[in-house]
Amino acid sequence: MNKETFYFSHDYNARNDDKIKSMMFKHGMAGYGIYWSLIEELYNNANVLKTDYDRIAYELRVDKSSIIDIINEYDLFVTTDGFFHSSSVQNRLDQRNKKSVTARISANKRWNKEDKDADALQEECKPNAVYESKVKESKVNKIEERKLKFADTLKVYLETYGKEMLNEFYSYWTEPNKSNTKMRFELEQTWSLVRRMETWSKNDKKFSSTLGAKEIKTINYKEFK
Repeated sequence: MNKETFYFSHDYNARNDDKIKSMMFKHGMAGYGIYWSLIEELYNNANVLKTDYDRIAYELRVDKSSIIDIINEYDLFVTTDGFFHSSSVQNRLDQRNKKSVTARISANKRWNKEDKDADALQEECKPNAVYESKVKESKVNKIEERKLKFADTLKVYLETYGKEMLNEFYSYWTEPNKSNTKMRFELEQTWSLVRRMETWSKNDKKFSSTLGAKEIKTINYKEFK
């Protein structure tokens, strides 16, 4: 497994949950896949996403009506003011944070870290904090440089696929991971730009006709204007 891959706990008996069963009664295993795809996205976005049903349906390559139904009708998610989240995901995140705090306390006890050392430790950590800040800044700069290089590789396809599709393709595949060290396309085990572009174009035409007229929010990067 790629060392940059993120994971979260998944109950082995999740399908036995009554709410999941109700959802699957209508949507089957396809709905189950949609549900876990939404959960993954919530974990990647601090457990909050916009109820942009068109975008979600487009990214998951499913019908918009299924997305609306699964998010709103089975008490699997909570929607508020144009956003939705999962109470289950939040509970797990809270437990993870609690364990992290407990682990730090235990570590301090093992190494006899008393409260009287707190001020000295804070001063000692300041150089490390500066160093870590510089490292993070360096990583951001490096990923921005790689984004520009990736954009350059797309320019030759401008006439073939058009600015709008290239912007969508660029926006999706350059999305960074949580640590902001790698982009989505860099986490793929195999990568062929030509084949990815061809597949994207085919799916774009297919699902645009399926979903009807809609506006997909994209970032118009200057490389493709």
